[in-house]
Parts: sequence; C-alpha cells; structure tokens
Amino acid sequence: MSTRGRLKVFLSYAAGAGKTYRMLEEAQELKAKGVDVVVGYFEPHARKETIAKTEGLEFVSRKQMEYRGTTFEEMDTDAILKRAPAVCLVDEFAHTNVPGSERGKRWEDVMVLLDAGIDVPTTMNLQHLESLNDQILQITGIRVRETVPDWVIKQADEVVMVDVTPEALINRLKRGVVYAPEKAAQALENFFREQSLAGLRELALRQAAHEVEIRHEPPRSTDRLLIHITDVPTTAMLIRRGRRVADYLRAECFALYVSETGDLSSMPAAEREAIEQHLNFARHLHIETRILQGHDVASVLVDFARRERITQMFVMRPRKRHWSLLPGASLVSEILRIAQDMQITVVADRRAMAEGN
Repeated sequence: MSTRGRLKVFLSYAAGAGKTYRMLEEAQELKAKGVDVVVGYFEPHARKETIAKTEGLEFVSRKQMEYRGTTFEEMDTDAILKRAPAVCLVDEFAHTNVPGSERGKRWEDVMVLLDAGIDVPTTMNLQHLESLNDQILQITGIRVRETVPDWVIKQADEVVMVDVTPEALINRLKRGVVYAPEKAAQALENFFREQSLAGLRELALRQAAHEVEIRHEPPRSTDRLLIHITDVPTTAMLIRRGRRVADYLRAECFALYVSETGDLSSMPAAEREAIEQHLNFARHLHIETRILQGHDVASVLVDFARRERITQMFVMRPRKRHWSLLPGASLVSEILRIAQDMQITVVADRRAMAEGN
C-alpha cells in the first residue's frame, strides 16, 4: 500500500500575490533534481511572468465537461492517477467543479491524489477558509461562496504564506499584472480597496502564525465547546465562530439541537430543512452533532454541558433590543441565569445590529 502523499498549501490573502508563481518555481527546482513532476491544473489568468514559469513542465490534459450547453475544462483526476507522478501541481484548491463531476470540489479531487501517494502543492486565498467566511464579509462586504473546511487545511503537511504589502499588490493591479485593465478597475473599487486588503493581510498573517503553532507545539487544551443549533440563518455564522475558536484552543466541539420529540420528524418542512442544513454544515466542519429531547431548551443545554464537561457554550444573541434587561424573556438570559458556573459566549449578528434590529 502506498504512503499517503504530502499536501503543501501556498496561501495568501488575495489574487496576484504570487502563490502560483512560487508553486511553479518550486516545481522547476524539483524537476531540475530529477523529481517526476506534472501540472494537474494551472490557471494562467493571462499573467505572462507566471506562464513563463511553466516552461518545460509536463501538463496532464484537462477533462472536457458539458453543462447547460457550454463546455468547461476541469482537472482530470483519473488521468493523473493513471500517469502516477511523484508530484502534481494543482492551482485554485477551493474551486467548485462543474455539476456532473465525480466530486463537487477540487480539494476533494486532491484528497484522492494524496490517497494514491501523490504529493500535491496547491494554491489558495485566505478568503476561501470556511471559518473566516463571516469575517471576510465584514472586511470586504463580499460573501465568498467557494470555501474549504478548516480541517482540510489542518491536514496539510506544510502551509507557506506568500506575502505582499497591499500597496505593492495594488500597484501590480494598476500595471495590469494581475487582471486585464477593465477587470482591474472593477477590482480596485471592490475587493482590492486598500483598507480591505490591509484587513485581509492581517487575518492571513494571524492564520499563518496559527498554522505554525499547531504544527510545532504539543496540544495543550482541555476545553470542550458546545454550539447551540437553531433554524435561524445566522446559526451558520455561530457554527463557524465556534469551530474557529475550537481550532485555536484545540478543543473538542459539539453542535446540539433540542427537540421536544427527540427528532425532526414532526417539524414544519421549512424549519426541519434549516436545522438539517445547519447540522450537516457542522458535520462538514468535523463537529460532532446531537439531537436531544426536552421541552426546556435552556435546561437541556446546560445539563448536557455539565455532563460532558463543556467549558464554553456558544449561543446566538436574540435580535430583540435590550434583551439583557429582561431576565427570563429569552433563551439566552435563561441560560445565563442557570449556568453561572460556565463560560457563555453570546454571538451577535453585526449586520443586524448595524441595521438597528
């Protein structure tokens, strides 16, 4: 049985920072040493300097996919497996494959290559990290739809931070190095505003420091976290927040929904669908999920927390104003009343607060 391949992620905070260029530089060095290297997927974006770095490298042909009358090109995972190189370069790790593909995400294709013993260097921007989705929205005003679960990045053998100052990146954009002029002008008005880039870079540097820490320091946490699941849309934000804190603390994490019947069968369809979606999202992030029976939600949550030695509970702040002045008027205030011996983190929807809700 072959040894699992090594995953190396070239990470930055924005397009044009030089991730793909660095990856190709390393590939050329490996090739010069006699290592069997191929390019499984490369996205040139018409960047001449980056394209020049592919000279002499072997490319595995892409797979043609038809979808709604249009032909798309995707990475041909089966062809790469058949070719069986030592190293396969894969650009744009977070990419969503065309409907009808064997796997939904390119990172899932990469997992197949790794299982076959192939080393994979890949590229990814910070905004695609699932746990940061809400923070990216707050910084840029843009909701990123293509995401990679944090546990996937934690499996990487190495994460390389490719850094560049916001000023230098904006200069590259203006010179046409990153995008064509019309697309560059649009980017400067949206994602590539200097303030947004500065915030993204700060996040990226913190993430890089965290990646170094988890790979070089022994686990030190006895924390156990609990996330309360409801049917409201902001529960997804709560799950991301809890997962990220759990990762930093290296803590166990649970997601819990309380039902009067102990299951979801008797619930209205829309409510059931929302809860199932949130529970599945939590499982996708490798959070253990439970559905418990009970009429008094606060008591069930706190009893579970004490029984499972939970050290921190995450709950969503009610949207009603002045909730803290009304003891007993909300689930949160009831939890705070009966669980004074544990840490309760009440997470607010900042957008709702800004709107005055």
